[in-house]
Amino acid sequence: MLGVRIADELREQYKKKTLRVVKGDSVMVVRGEYKGRGGKVEDVDTESGTLHIEGMQREKIRGGQVKVSIHASNVKITGLNLEDKYRSSRLQGDKPVEAEKKEEKVEKEMTKKTIEKKEPSK
Repeated sequence: MLGVRIADELREQYKKKTLRVVKGDSVMVVRGEYKGRGGKVEDVDTESGTLHIEGMQREKIRGGQVKVSIHASNVKITGLNLEDKYRSSRLQGDKPVEAEKKEEKVEKEMTKKTIEKKEPSK
């Protein structure tokens, strides 16, 4: 697991100090050679605890570019990828099962409303 500190604005919003970094999160490097640079996470290597961030490349001696691995302890999350329903529900404080039930209720209500609109009133 790659627990990474989150930015102050997100910390206040979600009441969490660290989160697991996933592909698509926006991060900022806070230590090392690339300090102050940021970008989106392209790849997460859980075995070595490193990230590949888009735009961070190093030139090889014989020419060409290679992606630089940045250790997770040297970055902070500045933007979250909330495409995953499970992750977004956990951040909101809902249990995943409750979130699914809420979505089902909303879908049922929407279908009822569309059916009522299609039926002519007598």
